[in-house]
Amino acid sequence: MDELAATMTGFARTLRAAGVAADHERTQNLLRALDHLDVTDQREVYWAGRLTLCATPDDLPRYDRCFAAYFGGRKAVLSRTATTSVTRHLAERQGDDGDEGGDDDGTAAPATASRIEVLRHRDVARLTEAERAEVHRMMALLKGGRARRRSRRFESAHRGALDQRRTIRDALRKGEVARLRHRRHTTRPRTVVMFVDVSGSMAPYAETLLRFAHALVRSEPRATRVYSVGTRLTPITAELRHRDPGTALNEVSKVVPDWSGGTRLGEELKEFLARFSARGAIALIASDGWERGDPGLLGAQMARLARQAYRVIWVNPHKGYADYQPLTGGMRAALPHLDDLVAGHSLAAFERLSERLAHA
Repeated sequence: MDELAATMTGFARTLRAAGVAADHERTQNLLRALDHLDVTDQREVYWAGRLTLCATPDDLPRYDRCFAAYFGGRKAVLSRTATTSVTRHLAERQGDDGDEGGDDDGTAAPATASRIEVLRHRDVARLTEAERAEVHRMMALLKGGRARRRSRRFESAHRGALDQRRTIRDALRKGEVARLRHRRHTTRPRTVVMFVDVSGSMAPYAETLLRFAHALVRSEPRATRVYSVGTRLTPITAELRHRDPGTALNEVSKVVPDWSGGTRLGEELKEFLARFSARGAIALIASDGWERGDPGLLGAQMARLARQAYRVIWVNPHKGYADYQPLTGGMRAALPHLDDLVAGHSLAAFERLSERLAHA
C-alpha cells in the first residue's frame, strides 16, 4: 500500500500542476476510497480519482488529460500485495516503446508517470528540445500562489476593532446605539520583484526563468514586477502579461537589448533602487553570480535592497548540485544579505520556489 500511496500522491501532484484542486485532503479521500476498490481495475481507479480529486466542471477535462498521460492509457497494474507499482509498470511499457527522449521533430510527447518524475528533476540545460518543451508546458501550469500581507484598507467584520464611524452613523440614523460595528484590515498578495539575469553564462536557463516569471505575472498581475538584468535594467512586466507564454517571450525578446552579454548587477540594482522601490516586497534575483562589475558595489546595493524588501531570495541554477559552493565574486558579495539561496535548475526546483513564495 505504500507503493499505491506514492503513485497516487504523484498523480495528485501532476493534477495540481495542471490546475486541478487535488489538495492533501482530497488525496487522502482518494486513498480511502481505493481501500474499498479493486486497484487493478483502471476504470475503478479512474472514477475514484475523478469523484474525489475534481472540484469543478473545469477540472474534468484536465483530469482526463492527466490520467491518460500519467497512466499512459494502460491498465494500472497494482494489487494490494503486489511488488510492481504503476510507475514501474509504465517505465517497462515505455522501455518497450523505445527512447523516452521523445520524437526528433522537437514536439513534446505525452509524459508518462516515470518520464514526468525524471523530467521534474532534470537540469533544463541538459534536456533535449522535446524534453524542454514538455517541461515548459508543465511550467505554464504552475500556480504562482502568493503569501498575503495586511493592507491599510479596512472591511466590516463581526469582531475586531470598533468601527466608530459606522457605529455613530447608525446611532444617528436610528436614534440610539443599537449595535456596535467592527472592522478589520483587508489583505492583499505580497508583491514579488523579480530580476532575471539574461547574460551569456545564464543563456541555458534564461528562457525557463522567464517562463517562471510569466507564470508569476499571470497568477498575480498586480503584485508582480519583472526586470531583465545583464548590462542594462529593462522592465518586462508588460510583455509578460500576455496569456500565451510563447507570445510573451517573443515580446520580451524585442525589448531586451542585452541578451547574452555580461552581468553588472550592482549597477542595475543601484539604478532600480534610485528609480523604484521594493519596500515590503519579496525580491527574487535569478542569477549565477558571475558579476563583471565591482563586487563591492553589488554588496552595498544588496544591503540596501535587504533593508527595503520583506525577503531577498537568490535563485542560482548551480545550487541544485550537492557540491556547489558560492565562490564567485558576485555570490560572495550578495550572500550576507540573502534570506534564502535556492536552486533554479529544474521544474521541481521551481515548484519548491513557488511553494516558498506562497508561504513566505
